[in-house]
Amino acid sequence: MIEETTKKVVGISKLKSMGESLLTGANEEDLGLGSGVIVSSNGYILSNEHVTGGKYSKCYITLEDGQNYEGTVVWSDEDLDLSITKIKAENLPYITFGNSKNIKIGETVYAIGNPIGYEFRRTVTSGIISAKNRTIKIEEQEKISYMSNLIQTDATINPGNSGGPLIYANGEMIGINTVKISSAEGIGFAVPINVIKNVIQSFVETNNFEEATLGIYAYDGTAARYLNENTGRVKQGIYVNQIIQNSAASRTELKEGDIITKVDGKQIATVNELREYIFTKKPNESITLDISRGKITKQINIILDKK
Repeated sequence: MIEETTKKVVGISKLKSMGESLLTGANEEDLGLGSGVIVSSNGYILSNEHVTGGKYSKCYITLEDGQNYEGTVVWSDEDLDLSITKIKAENLPYITFGNSKNIKIGETVYAIGNPIGYEFRRTVTSGIISAKNRTIKIEEQEKISYMSNLIQTDATINPGNSGGPLIYANGEMIGINTVKISSAEGIGFAVPINVIKNVIQSFVETNNFEEATLGIYAYDGTAARYLNENTGRVKQGIYVNQIIQNSAASRTELKEGDIITKVDGKQIATVNELREYIFTKKPNESITLDISRGKITKQINIILDKK
């Protein structure tokens, strides 16, 4: 099953020719080498944004049989570090989705990708799920950001593995490998697959996705503690750190520092759960947030904007 799954993993480069050898003098960063996974028979590829580039970027996809295609990024999200790329191909083998909400610590998982480059394409490594809902702080080019709700694994992940799938032995994908802590051994991370399922389904069925947005930056309790020592009170729900100007949220009573506990009556514990729900909505639809503000609790209606 794992061998069959490797046929659904692709190589991605920002340059047209990836070359046959690592000895050409070009390194992984120069070539923009990375991995991706086929998620539909009609040519949609899931990967990391830092591998493919942002929306409308061009990249080059190499299939397992050696065929090369130019791809166009049709959707990306910097905060999730995920992207969807379209190539003109049909009848492709595609990955099966698992349920990342049901994962258990200690379960055996496998990472597939191109760890160093072309010569080591579709390398399979194994490990376990080391932890769930991890938050990491990323400092790049004097910019600080946070990735939350990640799956932590000790399956070996190298830079070129980015964008490849994290799977069970039955071939079901539960995450997309995204970052590795270079200062430690055996610590890699993957974005849970559930957060992106609705986006992929929309593209596969309609070749389009109208993305709705609240217009906030929010964190769960773990990430919130990085931001302010007073946010240790986030025991349930997510902390609203910033409201974007002229956004859907800015036109309501929602305030920075509020804690969102429910959306449309459904309890939420992580930012990804909120994202996953918003991805099911269309612009101009209305949602209701239950919020906590100190000792005050209230409901706030928001009409979603188009991102």
